Formats: sequence, C-alpha cells, structure tokens
Amino acid sequence: MTKQDLRIVFMGTPDFAVESFKALVEGGYNVVAAVTMPDKPAGRGHHMITSAVKDYALSVGLPVLQPERLKAPEFLEQLAACKADLFIVVAFRMLPEVVWTMPALGTFNLHGSLLPKYRGAAPINWAVINGDKETGVTTFFLKHEIDTGDLILQEHMPIGEDENVGSVHDRMMVLGAGLVTRTVDLIIDSVNTGQPVPTKSQNEVLSREQIPAEALGAPKIFKETCEIDLTRTAREVKNFVRGLSPYPTAWANLRIGDHVFENTKIFEVQLSGQPTPLCLKASDGYLDILSLQVPGKKRMNAKDFLNGLH
Repeated sequence: MTKQDLRIVFMGTPDFAVESFKALVEGGYNVVAAVTMPDKPAGRGHHMITSAVKDYALSVGLPVLQPERLKAPEFLEQLAACKADLFIVVAFRMLPEVVWTMPALGTFNLHGSLLPKYRGAAPINWAVINGDKETGVTTFFLKHEIDTGDLILQEHMPIGEDENVGSVHDRMMVLGAGLVTRTVDLIIDSVNTGQPVPTKSQNEVLSREQIPAEALGAPKIFKETCEIDLTRTAREVKNFVRGLSPYPTAWANLRIGDHVFENTKIFEVQLSGQPTPLCLKASDGYLDILSLQVPGKKRMNAKDFLNGLH
C-alpha cells in the first residue's frame, strides 16, 4: 500500500485542524472527503459562517460533509460511500462508536498535549495556566472514553516563560501536522509488513509516571471561569492570564481612582515588586497590567489607557 492507495476521510473544524489537513493534501496523501461542523449564522446580519476546514476543502476541490447529527442514517450512508480505510480527527466533535469503528484501519486523533496529561477540550490553555515548562502533541487511536485510547506517537515542545497560549497554539499546530503525516506513514508501514501499529497504553504511562491530578483533565473554559482570582499568588495570576491570552481572555473588575471598569479583559501582565498606576494585587505581590481592553473599546497598552483617563 502507498499513500496514494490509502483512502482517508479528514474530520476537523478550526484553523488548528487545517494545518494537518493541508499537510496531508499537499503531501500527496489520498484524502477523499472532509467532515466538519455545519455552517452557522453570526453577527447582527446573521451571515453564515463556514469552518476553516470547509474553506480549505472547497479550495482544493474536496467534497465536504456537514452533519447536524453524527448518528443520522443519511450521514452514515454518505460516510460509508467514501469507502475510507482511515479516519483522521483533529479538533472536531466527540465521535460515536458507529463512526470511529467504520474504517478498516481505525480512527486516530491528534491531541494538543502529552497524553495522558490534559485530557479534554482545552489542553493547550491548561498547560500554560498550570505553569508547565513543556507540552506537546499526541496521536492515538479512538476508543469509548474520551482521550484515553492507545498512544501512537508523541512530540515534545517547550513553553516559554512569558509565552501566551496563542503562541503555543500556533507552534503546536505546525508540530501536530508533522506528527499526523508521520502517523499515517506508520500505519501504511504496518499494513505493508503485516505487523500491528506499535502503540502504548495510557494506563501504562499513568502507572509509571507521577502525574499531578490537576494535569490530568483539561475541561472546557467558559467566561465565568476566566475571572482572575486575586487570592492566588502573583506567579499563578500571571500564568492564568497568559494561559487565556489572546482568547478567551482573562478578565477582572478594575478600580482606578474614581473610575470602575467592570469585565475588563487582561491580555498581558508582568510581575512587579511594588504597586504602579495600573496593576493587580495578588496574594503575595503585584502585577503590572501591560495590555487590556475595557468594554466598548479596543485593546490597548497600559500607557495609552492611562493617557485616555487623563
């Protein structure tokens, strides 16, 4: 079997997935269709917004499936008609068993962490929030419980001291694309040699490595969970801010003199030994606010914000 023989259906939605999708298509792999989220209305004009994966698929002439329900008979028929040997999932929805068991060679997922660390919807955010110095990407075969399947390949990458989640996301996106194509090559080799794909159980990793409890889960982040907790240490607050910047963004209610600014987005802070005109007071020290956005205004740096107050 060659990469031109292996029929692949790619499943994903955001820009993070497009990098892997593009690597497969431009690398000469036989992607026969894409599956992505349905178009959705957005904004005051309710204009229909298409996913990044759909946009790329159409640009290279590939058919796109956009099911409302993944168990819908019509979707399952369309998927079966693709006659795929392998499904690849990057930043998509949780698949029902009837879908991920369909192809003969299985379904693998690209996850933005070094599994079994940070299973869940927001692995990149939580690695930065928890102050990790390292993260990475993992490919694994799907099974019933989310993000628990057998590991195929992993690639490590450092997290910079002042790096925010946006930067980590962009570097990881590229790293993950390379891991996806390497994983496909490994699967093709296994077919040609008649040997199973070498994998590793996540339970083996858990029993061997002492992983902190807070690093096991990466739950979805909501606006209410983005509020800055100033009872935490200054270092923890800094990690929280950069772990949510530039999106979905940490926020706080600021009081500056007689001015009160509620729900102010905080994009960047730095540790400070003393209070300044624009700062946060944590449990053990201060943080200068370097970049922020008050409701109804654009994002701005601290100097411009303070000049606007005067």
